[in-house]
Amino acid sequence: MPRGAPLSQPGPAGTDRTMSQTVFEKSIRSRPVYGVLQPRAGTAHLCVADGEGAGAICDLFAKAGADAPAMLAKAHIIYVPGANGTDDFASLGALGAAQCHRSPSFWAAESRLRKVLADAHMGLQVYLAGTETLIGLAQRDVMEAGLPHDAVQTEHRGSLARRVQCVHCKGITENVTTDPYVCSHCGLNLFVRDHYSRRLAAFQGVNIDAEEPGNVPPAVERFK
Repeated sequence: MPRGAPLSQPGPAGTDRTMSQTVFEKSIRSRPVYGVLQPRAGTAHLCVADGEGAGAICDLFAKAGADAPAMLAKAHIIYVPGANGTDDFASLGALGAAQCHRSPSFWAAESRLRKVLADAHMGLQVYLAGTETLIGLAQRDVMEAGLPHDAVQTEHRGSLARRVQCVHCKGITENVTTDPYVCSHCGLNLFVRDHYSRRLAAFQGVNIDAEEPGNVPPAVERFK
């Protein structure tokens, strides 16, 4: 199946319901693996999403069926529009969660996220959906707050753009879509590896023409 191909599953009355959950090719062990959000019993439900990730959150509560109202009464949703311009906040607001907040960026939302995590009690369930950048940054905050790994679910939806750290100058470039790309900090031509740092929530970029300066292949859009 091609990278990024949609999954299809049966919908109501035997119809096909296309889902935009992303399918990734097999890679190295450090490369994150994502699942599909499933409702779980919990004392509270924290949902963090960006862009097309709103669809995964809506699907989550749809799957809960008769239990959805009770989950929503204990749910806190934090949403950030996608870097590609996608803004599905209206669909989340229509769910009727106890709290539903829209922030212009993850950095603007992070203080709220950290406050929710700091005030959390045992039994909190965390659902992260959307781009790898959003999932990685939010998951880093969740882990730093001391929540167990099995309390966090992730589902990738939308853009494949990567957050990449240059291993040479340590600068981080957001929303990288091509390989190779030019580091926005030091100007080196970098090959984007699948090696991923959970601490940085970023992939690693390595100088591609270190041995033959100027011998750089044409950039190809790999992470649209």
